[in-house]
Parts: sequence; C-alpha cells; structure tokens
Amino acid sequence: MRVIAISQPGGPEALRVEQRPRPKPARGEVLIRVAAAGVNRPDCMQRQGLYPPPKGAPEWPGLEVAGVVESAGPDVDSPAVGERVCALVAGGGYAEYCVASASHCLPVPEDVSLAEAAAIPETWFTVWTNLVDSGRIAAGDTLVVHGGASGIGTAAVQIGGALGARVFVTAGTAEKVRFCRELGAWGGACYRTENWPEVFMSAAGGLGADLILCMVGAPYLRDNLRCLKAGGRLVLIAALGGPKAQLDVRRILMSRLWITGSTLRPRSIEEKAAIAKAVQTRLWPLLASGKLRPVIQRCFPLEKAAAAHAMMEANQTQGKLVLTIN
Repeated sequence: MRVIAISQPGGPEALRVEQRPRPKPARGEVLIRVAAAGVNRPDCMQRQGLYPPPKGAPEWPGLEVAGVVESAGPDVDSPAVGERVCALVAGGGYAEYCVASASHCLPVPEDVSLAEAAAIPETWFTVWTNLVDSGRIAAGDTLVVHGGASGIGTAAVQIGGALGARVFVTAGTAEKVRFCRELGAWGGACYRTENWPEVFMSAAGGLGADLILCMVGAPYLRDNLRCLKAGGRLVLIAALGGPKAQLDVRRILMSRLWITGSTLRPRSIEEKAAIAKAVQTRLWPLLASGKLRPVIQRCFPLEKAAAAHAMMEANQTQGKLVLTIN
C-alpha cells in the first residue's frame, strides 16, 4: 500500500510517498480501506521529530481516518465488514489502509461524506473531552476559544454552542473572526490588531469567562487567568506559543481558579473508547441531523500531503484540511 512516510525530521518536504506492507487487524481491531484522513497539528509536530508515535503505532502520521471496513480481527462484532466508518487512530492514517481499534470507530451517517467524516474523530474527541470532562462546561457558560478558525476551534464553537455556552473566539484576522461568528460565536477579537482581553471583557460586561480553551500556552497564561471569573476553568490542549511562563499563584488562590490540560494520543484504549461512546451518544444525533458539521477548508490528494502541511503551518486555515485517496 501507499503511505506518506517521513524521510527525516524536517519541513513539509520531508513527506514522501512510499510503499509499506498492508497491515492486518489483531484482536479487537478492524482494517479500514481509507478514503480520507484528517490533517492535524500533531502530524506536523511528528514530521518535525517533536511528537513521536506511541509504541506499536505505525511510524507515518495520521490520527483520524474515514473509509470502509475491509476486514476484522477476532472478537469484533461491530463495525461490520463493508460498513462506512470514521476512526481515531494512534498513527498511520496517511495511508491507503489503516488498522483501528473497533471501539474507536463510529458509523458515518448516510448524508455525511467520508471526507467530512475524516475531519471528525481527533478534533471532536479532543473538544468533547476537554470541554465536558476537563472543563465541566454547562449551559449558560461563557466560553473563550483561542484559535477559533482552526479545526479544533471551529469544532469547539459549534459543540460549545450546542451544549448551551456563549462562545467568544480569538483569531488571527478579522475575516477569521467573522467566519467564527457565522458558525455561531457571539463575539471575537483579532489578536494581531486588537487587545483581545480588553475586547472580551468589554463584550462580557466585565464578568469574565467560565471556561477558556487554549492551544497557545505560555504567552496567554497571564491574560487567560485575568479573564476568568471566580471559579473559572482554564483548559490547555497545546502550547503552540511556548511551554514555559511565570505564574502568580495569588490570582488562582483568590479567585479559586482551575488549570488543567490533556493530550489525546497517549490515552489508553479504554479511555478513548469511553470518549467515542460519549461522542456517539451526544453529538452523533446532531451530526446526522445537520446541526453539527465539520468545517473543511480544502481537500488534498494523499500524495500532496506536503502542501497540506505547508498550508497548516502558514496559519492559512479556516477549518480542517483533509487528504483524500482514490
């Protein structure tokens, strides 16, 4: 089968089409004939040598796929061979075939394309567990989403709104802020030209946020804490701006703030299965009805994976990038 391998750690040009043996599903696994694979920031980090795959995972990137179940290993009752599915995987999604845990597969609704489905698992699983499990989101909450026009951001705007939150975004251009408003955000700020904490606090009537979802990391720590209400929660899902910052713990003590964070890839099969079940129970009916939809900016053929990575790293995205396979 064809895969997108990493010739050596480096820039997008390090991605190359190579041949690898087609994998075989083990107990509890299925083999998916891949139609599309989502492109995510961790894929770029893996290409740079900064985010190695876990033990036992393929060495080529790709954390989410959609396609048709080709075969199943022992002890798999569902999904069935021939069923359209999307799946969260620990790696190896940039390929014509990919093995996934059966418990991490979700059925693709009839009117959802496989390209759309491939943009869901890594993104929606991440947003769900961080807003609900870590962030304890509740109806009526004020939620701030940094990077609102990214794949994670566009999912968080929609899912946060579906859970009853009022969503405020930050984004790199005024156009991206408008784009997020069209998705349902009630307010936003361009962080390149505006003082986003001032814009947010003014829009929120000085009351602050109940919950902030942040992928920037250290540079935003101080402002994030300033913008939280008493008892507010800061959930960190990445550190794209840097990992280290000084922290005045008095703000945390005086306002009873919560700071937490998580990554999805290292979690156990059981933890990911529980997230998959929750997403299917709570979000899949909204996907099937059209109330929630992944936002796809552009699809690239599998062999153009380097171009997709270059576009992502140039921060030109409004939604997800997807690789498709004919």
